[in-house]
This record gives sequence, C-alpha cells and structure tokens, in this order.
Amino acid sequence: MGGHTAEEIRGEIRRYWIIGLALFLLTVITVAVSYLDVSAGMAVFVALLIACIKGGLVAAVFMHLISERQAIYALLILTVVFFAVLMIVPIGTRASPIPMG
Repeated sequence: MGGHTAEEIRGEIRRYWIIGLALFLLTVITVAVSYLDVSAGMAVFVALLIACIKGGLVAAVFMHLISERQAIYALLILTVVFFAVLMIVPIGTRASPIPMG
C-alpha cells in the first residue's frame, strides 16, 4: 500500500461507506417495492433495474473498474472482435462449396 497518503486512504474509506450506504438503501427500496401492488412484469422490471444499479456500483467501486477505463475499453473491443468472428464463421461454413449430405 505504499505511496498512499493518509488523506487518500480516508477518502477511499469514505467512498466505500457511501457506496455501502447506497447499497443498503437500494436493498430497502427493493424490499419496499416488493410490497407494492403492481403487475408481475412491472415488479420484475423494477427489481432488475435496482439489481443492475447495485451491480454497477459494486463493479465500479469495489472491483475498481471505474479507474480502469483503458483496460475496460480494450477488453470491450476484444469482445466485439471475437463476437464478430463467431458470427462470421457460421456464415462462411454455410456458403461452403462442399456439398452437405
């Protein structure tokens, strides 16, 4: 942990407490929404929305993804390239001149 000042560490601890409080409040909101009389589709939508927000907070702060933008963009581009290859390969085999059965 060398290189961090006491003030930087206090700032990080404060941020973790704020995110922890936000996660707690979002959990309370999730429970409160479960008692509302809404349709099943709306209940699932709201629950998934809150879960996505909570997951985003955890990933961004506790997994330090918010400070790793360059690595994230590189992995995103790599994922898109692999996805494109996986979509193109079946098209190439479908257009193959080899007779199929």
